[in-house]
Amino acid sequence: MPDFIIRKIAVFTEEILHDGGPAPATPRRRGASMALVKNPFAGRHAEELQSAMDDLKPLGRILTERLVEALGGDVAAIDGYGKGAIVGTEGEIEHGALWHVPGGYAMRERLGASKAIVPSAMKVGAFGSALDVPLGHTNAAYVRSHFDAIEVRAPDGPRPDEILFVLAMACGGRIHSRMGGLEAWDVKGEDGLR
Repeated sequence: MPDFIIRKIAVFTEEILHDGGPAPATPRRRGASMALVKNPFAGRHAEELQSAMDDLKPLGRILTERLVEALGGDVAAIDGYGKGAIVGTEGEIEHGALWHVPGGYAMRERLGASKAIVPSAMKVGAFGSALDVPLGHTNAAYVRSHFDAIEVRAPDGPRPDEILFVLAMACGGRIHSRMGGLEAWDVKGEDGLR
């Protein structure tokens, strides 16, 4: 079984007080938790990768818990999420895809009853590369107010033989959302779409 050795974990949050318009009654919070890990597949082609997703499940739970705590610990307030990965240059994009199950399901389990797909972005990138991690509503993919992204980067990674795995969450939609469509308070949460 591959060994994803963790070099570093980082967590950051933002509190958005306004975006050029009037201040909302409650500021929006969003954040990301990230881990730089050794890529056990760097520099070679491995035909079988799927079993490595099980090795990443503990990391998914760790990053989920750290981010929930950083956002105040109230899972009921978290209604947006996303995930991503930047694979160092000795790896391939498929190594970032290993994060789909461990990252996505860790958030779903912790947040409870999340029905919508967890938006995702991944790429192969050099040292210091940035990634815009997409955010979407946890229970209804068509909630326009929650279409967003949060930029992440590790100033000292990923090294060529590393992967930066990222989870992102938000409390509330964009501050001045006014694009119509399905509103968060109208979500039925039955099919992950509406």
